[in-house]
Amino acid sequence: MLVLGIESTCDETAASVVEDGRILRSNVIATSVKEQALYGGVVPEIASRRHAEYISATVEKSLADAGITVQELDAIAVTFAPGLIGAVLVGVNFAKGLAYSAGKPLVPVHHLRGHIAANYLTHPELKPPFLCLVASGGHSHIVQVQDYTHFKVLGRTVDDAAGEAFDKVARTLGLPYPGGPSVSEAAKTGDPKAYRLPVPKVEGKYNVSFSGLKTAVLSAVNTANMKGETVHVPDMAASFQERIAQILAQKLLLAAADTGARQICLAGGVAANGRLRQLVNDGAQKLGAKVYLPQLRFCGDNGAMIASQGYYEFLSGNTAGLELNGLPTLPIDYNCSD
Repeated sequence: MLVLGIESTCDETAASVVEDGRILRSNVIATSVKEQALYGGVVPEIASRRHAEYISATVEKSLADAGITVQELDAIAVTFAPGLIGAVLVGVNFAKGLAYSAGKPLVPVHHLRGHIAANYLTHPELKPPFLCLVASGGHSHIVQVQDYTHFKVLGRTVDDAAGEAFDKVARTLGLPYPGGPSVSEAAKTGDPKAYRLPVPKVEGKYNVSFSGLKTAVLSAVNTANMKGETVHVPDMAASFQERIAQILAQKLLLAAADTGARQICLAGGVAANGRLRQLVNDGAQKLGAKVYLPQLRFCGDNGAMIASQGYYEFLSGNTAGLELNGLPTLPIDYNCSD
C-alpha cells in the first residue's frame, strides 16, 4: 500500500511516499529555517506563506522521486494537529483538494503520532507495545504506545518543551537558531560540570519542567554581565545540555522500570541529541530493555513519518472527508471517533 504523507505544522514543508508503513519511497523537505533564524525563532506568518509557496512543488517532487503518479496512491495522509494553525491549514487544505480531485481516501494524522512512527522507518522490526519519549520544539511527552493507534500519556512537560528550552537558552548565549544543534555543537568543547544548574521540582512522577532551568541560565548570564564578567558559552552549553538530557532520560527510564517496558524509543527533534541518546542507551542496558532510535533525518519534521503513521491510521479505519479542519492543539491519545 502506497501512502503520501504531507507535513506542514511548523517551518518544514514536507511530503513523502511510504510503502506499507515501513518502506521509504521518497522524502522531500523544503524548509524556511534559514529565514526564521533571522528572527531567532519561527514567525508563524512567514512559515505559513512559505508553505503555500512550497507545498505544490514539494508534493510533485515526492511523487516523481517515488516514480508514481497520484492515481497510484492508496491514500493521502496529512498532519491536522497540533501545530501553528496557519501552517497546519496549508497542508490540510492542499491534502483535501488533492484527495478530492484524485478520488483517494484522506487520512488525518496527529503530529506526535507521526514522530513516534519515524521509528518504524528506521527499525522495520519494531512493533508495539513500547515506551517512547517524544521531545521536540513544542512537545515533551512520555508515551505508552499500546498499539499503532492507541496511546497513553504517562508524563509531560508542565511548562516549556525541551526543544523550546534549547532555543531560548541558545538565544541567551548568543547561539544561532535552531537551538538544539547549536547548543549541542557548543557543548562539545565545554565542561558539563562547570555550572551548577537546578533540577526543577514538579508534581507528577513522570512529568518534567524546563522553565526554571531556562531561567537559571538567563539569570547566570545577567548576573555575569552586571559584574562585568562573561559566561563561558561552551561550559554553559554543556552544563545545560547535561542537565536537560539527564532529566529527560531519568524520567523515561523511571517510567520504563515502573511499567516493565522491554522496548524504549525516542522521537522528535530533541531525539537527535547525542548526550540524550547515550544516557537512554546506558540506562536501558541496566534495565535489560532494548532501545530504538530514529535516524537523524527522521527526528525533525518530515512527511515520511506522517505517511508511516497514516498507513496504520488508514488500516484502523481513521479517514476524514472535506469537513476535516486543522487544530492548534490536540492530545495524542484523542479518540479518532470523537
